[in-house]
Formats: sequence, structure tokens, C-alpha cells
Amino acid sequence: MKLLMLGTWEIIVIVLIVLLLFGGKKIPELMHGVGKGVKSFKDGMNGVEDSKSETKTEEK
Repeated sequence: MKLLMLGTWEIIVIVLIVLLLFGGKKIPELMHGVGKGVKSFKDGMNGVEDSKSETKTEEK
């Protein structure tokens, strides 16, 4: 499986495309939504890890 390696120019092009599509006013709202999604995902993963550790301690 090939890892996704982005260089400087690729990142600049992606940022410019996002600016063109969403405009400067929508980007903070978009990033706020992404941040909430990442936080929710992390909370969910922590919940899964907690339940796994509880299951292991109950088995002992």
C-alpha cells in the first residue's frame, strides 16, 4: 500500500482549490465543523479503548 505523500506544491494547490470552492467566509465554519468531527471521533475511540480495558479486567 502506497502512503499518501504530499509535497509543498500539492498542499498549496489544495488550499487554493478549497479557497475557490468555499470562499474566505465559509472556511472558519468548515474548520470548526472538522474540529468537532475530530473531537467526536477521538472521544469515540477513547470509549472503545475504555470498554476493551474494562472487558479485560473483568475476564481476569
